[in-house]
Amino acid sequence: MTGLPETTATELLAAYRSGEMSPVEVTDAVLARIDEREPKLCALYAFDPDAAREAAAASERRWRAGTPLGPVDGIPLTIKENIATRGTPKPMGTAATRLDPSPVDAPVAARIRESGGVLLSKTTMPDFGMLTSGLSSFHEPTRNPWDLTRTPGGSSAGAGAAAAAGYGPLHVGTDIGGSIRLPAGWCGIVGFKPSFGRVPVDPPFPGRAAGPMTRTVADAALFMRVLSLPDGRDHLSLPPSEQDWSCPPADPASLRIGLHLDPGVGLPVDPAVREAVTDAARRFEVAGASVDVVEPWLTREMLDGLDRFWRTRMLADLADLDAGAVLPYIVEWARAAEGLSAVDAYHGFSQMDAIAVATLRATEPYDIVLSPTCQVPPNAFDSPSPTGDPARPFEHVAFTVPYNMSGQPAVSVDCGRTEDGLPIGVQLAGRRFDDIGTLRAATTFETL
Repeated sequence: MTGLPETTATELLAAYRSGEMSPVEVTDAVLARIDEREPKLCALYAFDPDAAREAAAASERRWRAGTPLGPVDGIPLTIKENIATRGTPKPMGTAATRLDPSPVDAPVAARIRESGGVLLSKTTMPDFGMLTSGLSSFHEPTRNPWDLTRTPGGSSAGAGAAAAAGYGPLHVGTDIGGSIRLPAGWCGIVGFKPSFGRVPVDPPFPGRAAGPMTRTVADAALFMRVLSLPDGRDHLSLPPSEQDWSCPPADPASLRIGLHLDPGVGLPVDPAVREAVTDAARRFEVAGASVDVVEPWLTREMLDGLDRFWRTRMLADLADLDAGAVLPYIVEWARAAEGLSAVDAYHGFSQMDAIAVATLRATEPYDIVLSPTCQVPPNAFDSPSPTGDPARPFEHVAFTVPYNMSGQPAVSVDCGRTEDGLPIGVQLAGRRFDDIGTLRAATTFETL
């Protein structure tokens, strides 16, 4: 059973249909992997192996009867801690929140249960999901499976670590500025932020998305068949539509690709990251794609304005909580908004739309824009962010956050290694609403 934790979801489904494998033996193998690695990784919250075994046994009976519930029946998986699951508290990564059990499943969790997925556990996140780190006042710090001295990234920290470590093939993260793609890039996996509204969330908020974190693009596409099903609780979701989530490779010769290596603002791009992403573009070009350089469009005014608005929002949340229980970095960051005027806060809010318009205009000529997922390799596991400075909190999201504001789909795919063996992610961003085309281009890159 050594290889079962690494088996993809698409492979598992084929093996379940043929009777070659069963959900019970696969779940047992994944639980053994968790027992082996979790004491050092600290990726899980509310881990429930007994419930997982019960769900696997029920799935096994359905497969034997030829009546699987849906596309992920019997697949071991995890869900990020901030996505409500019935009966489990949702601490939002912070010791400041009350641990009241969630009364109902959030849309993603509900669709997974209806499809027969085997929920192993929730996964960790930093305080309020506002860090690219696994550092938290509630959870033990989550570590990167490639190097335990490094962070897996965040805020979907536990999901990224779990996917890379073989805690089953399917994991759900959330993303409002890069929180799926950043840990995907730093953990060497696939992280897909769908078009805004493609996957229903509760509560919805501008820029917020939920999406799959997996080891292959095919598994991400498979999971989207479940995650994208409609739910009336999200009043900002897209209209229900039939999508072909098979996502075969696109013809490279049909792709107009933009190569975006200068974010315009924020941290400079590490040379190893630049080389790996440039090589990814070169592979597309050799295969027949047209590749042109994209000039930077994000400005300091945009990024700082977004920072001011998010600080103000966090300051409002802290007013109802025991701030002494929150990670000090978050408190210092939020309290910098205390001197802002209403006009300052509104101007910050307006930059969300300014970023959206600039991003859509800059990327309009291209089917796919290639960029680094993050400018730099992962920092230390106990550091809250690449800068470590709450006055400069978002210098590392210059390639990811534009697509949250514009609503475009974007996926991080593993594309190389630093000199010390740490993963590097390349981001492929597609046209607005073209989730299928974005995943097909990512599949193409996997084949290249």
